[in-house]
Amino acid sequence: MSQAHAAAHAAWAEHTTPLEFLRQVETVAEADIRKLIRDPIELFTRMIQPALWLGIFGEVFSRTRAIPTGGLRYLDFMTPGVLAQSVLFGAIFYGISLIWERDLGIVHKFLASPTPRSALVLGRAVSSMARSLAQTVLLYVLALVLGVNLRFGILSLAGVAAAVMLGSAIFSTFSLIAACIVKSRERFMGIGQVLTMPLFFASNAIYPLSMMPAWLRAISRVNPLTYQVDALRGLMVESGASTFGFAHDFAALAIAFAILIAIATYLYPRIIT
Repeated sequence: MSQAHAAAHAAWAEHTTPLEFLRQVETVAEADIRKLIRDPIELFTRMIQPALWLGIFGEVFSRTRAIPTGGLRYLDFMTPGVLAQSVLFGAIFYGISLIWERDLGIVHKFLASPTPRSALVLGRAVSSMARSLAQTVLLYVLALVLGVNLRFGILSLAGVAAAVMLGSAIFSTFSLIAACIVKSRERFMGIGQVLTMPLFFASNAIYPLSMMPAWLRAISRVNPLTYQVDALRGLMVESGASTFGFAHDFAALAIAFAILIAIATYLYPRIIT
């Protein structure tokens, strides 16, 4: 954008009321959610990998006692981690849609509108949250079929929904940042594949932090996925418990989200340069 255009955009954004801002976020999110409604098959195809993790990996490792799971059956221990993994893998490639929309000229129209950049970024995060909730419902069904001891209290379900949505918002925003930097579909796919596995394995998703060497444990402490899994394990599974405490988990997720939103808001216009 030109300097004059950027100044005009900033002036429009300054006069945006909170209610108008929320409506703009809703409009951006609704556009993405409609795509999901028209093509729900994507959600079911994304459930193949979690089904393999739970149905094969989880069932096999439930027969070993070498992994200290704090008294939980291993399948129960890893189910929250697989849910977090499913959310991560679905959100981390979310930025590819931004590159497609740039190529179609849609992003240019959004940036030319008076909508604040933060609303554009938040709207995409909200639509990612909706996708993650649909994934959560499907994984709950799969976990029930496999006999996982799940909690169904209102507070537990509300906490699971909050943790899932925050995690999805974090990784989808991270994905948008990557898209703004690499700007190419081919490079983005490579970056996404490089990022997903380190994030997953440098967390407590499939083994406790106590099993990790000191250097990996230090990395896991700055990995948002660790705190998402920790919250889910305490909320989702009977006899499960949070290692850090729910306040710590959600505070870490909220701080990570706020930082990433600020970075994505700054970088968003660079997708078209």
